[in-house]
Order: sequence, then structure tokens, then C-alpha cells
Amino acid sequence: MKKDITITAELRDSRGKNEARRLRVSGKIPAVVYGSRQQPVAVAVSPKELSRILHSKSGHNTIFNVDIPGLETAPVMIVDWQKDPLKSNLLHADLKRIDLTARITVKIPVHTLGEPKGVKQQSGLLELVAREIEIECLPEEIPEEFVVDVTELMLHENRRASDIPMSGSMKLLSAPEMVLAHVIALRAVVEEAATPAEGAPAAAAAEPEVIKKGKKEEEGEGEAKKKK
Repeated sequence: MKKDITITAELRDSRGKNEARRLRVSGKIPAVVYGSRQQPVAVAVSPKELSRILHSKSGHNTIFNVDIPGLETAPVMIVDWQKDPLKSNLLHADLKRIDLTARITVKIPVHTLGEPKGVKQQSGLLELVAREIEIECLPEEIPEEFVVDVTELMLHENRRASDIPMSGSMKLLSAPEMVLAHVIALRAVVEEAATPAEGAPAAAAAEPEVIKKGKKEEEGEGEAKKKK
């Protein structure tokens, strides 16, 4: 989804770990702007501004403008980023130029609405199987999310990707039969948790046999020595 957001980026001439450290000390991070059959450009951007976009409702599907003074102003998306594993702050980002007239592939989050009848009336459990689907559409028509109403779901019923209506230029790319959410019996969950891992009983049964065999061999060797 195109948002009225513009982030200013500074051209950077040098690269490497030392340059990246210097940028982070100054409050910026290294980034690359690429795509649309143009040369990639190394820039420095504000991690705070990118973080606000990533944590917005549309997240990494947000299309915004990046302004590189003296070079270009282009619509982009954050297609990849790196975070510090301990502090979780941004370390690097890849910004892809977006052609607003060309269809693109995106993954959209899926949320459920309501409490299923199968939960209230049949003591079932709502299980979320998939939390996003993949679609193709024009950049201006990227939805922030899809909401699936699960209120009418009874025990053993489900909602699939094909149940989500596509509008405008949207085209479903995920498998239509992919289950998004279903209502299952609590008893099935308990039985599954109580069932031992496959192969465990066989291994337990095999162990005494090996010990017994070894014991017989040792006893046989002892008797042979006595006879000698």
C-alpha cells in the first residue's frame, strides 16, 4: 500500500565494516536502493524511520518514497533487513524500487474474527494453521491485512485460502485448498500429546533383548572357562 511517507537517504562513497560502524555511531545505518533496471545505490538512512514503517500496520508491504538529494526520488519497499540479535535494532536494509504500474507478489497477513460456534457449543478448539497468504496485485492495491470470519465454524470445519475474496487487481497465488483455520476436538489434541513418539516403543523393547543376549554370552564364556 502506497503511503505518503518520504525518507531522506544520503549517498555513501565507502563501504565495509568500519564505514558501517561510523554510520551507526552517527545514528544512521547502511542501506541499498536497487531495482527497476537501474544501478544499485549505496545510501545511509535513519533506522528509526525504517523501524516505524516495519512496525506499522502494513509493515514491510508499505510503499514509501526514498529521496536521494541530487540523484532521485523513488517509491520503494523494504524487502530485506538485518537486526542485532541481542538489541534487535536495525543494522542494514535493502530498499527495492517499485514500478507502480506493474503487478507485484506480496504476502498478506490473515487474521480471524469472532469465536466459532464449534468452540462455544461443542467444546472444540480453534487452531490457526496459516497466518498469511500470497497474492499478486498492483502496488496501489496491496491490502494491509485479510480478516476471516470464523463465527459459523462448527467442529471439523475450516476456512481455506479460497474463502478470501479477491478484489480489484488481486490474484490468489497460494494454494486455494490451503487451510487457514479450523475447529478441532480437544480430545484429539490430548490423545496426540499422550501418544509416544513413533519408534520409541520398538527401541525400548529392543534394549532388554540386547542386554539379555550379552548376559547369555558372558555366562557361556564363563562355563567354557570352567570346563577348560
